[in-house]
Amino acid sequence: MAQVTVTIDGKAYRMACEAGQEQHLETLAGRFDQYVGHLKSQFGEIGDLRITVMAGIMIMDELAELDRRVKNLQNEIDGLRASGEGAAQDKARNEALMVSAVEELTARLQDMTAKLSARHPEPAQG
Repeated sequence: MAQVTVTIDGKAYRMACEAGQEQHLETLAGRFDQYVGHLKSQFGEIGDLRITVMAGIMIMDELAELDRRVKNLQNEIDGLRASGEGAAQDKARNEALMVSAVEELTARLQDMTAKLSARHPEPAQG
């Protein structure tokens, strides 16, 4: 297990993480430190614990909004997939109807040709 030291609100925290995740943890801590710094600039010194809780709530609010957006996008994707599948089914059904109509027309033309041939036989060549 790797160890990394991050700084939040001017205080160093030694943390463990999986090997190779040190940079990621430092980046996350840096982003969290920005939230804390923003809140301190807004509210002044109201206590480390209160600032930390407020920063955590801000992050959870943003996460909830992102979750909502992801769900909306997933619903849109599902709708597009369903309409695409519906369009493919419509196309297949239309093609089947067209084939059926052509087959019926061909049968009628063959029947008419047979009737006409029976009424007007071809003269024998000889």
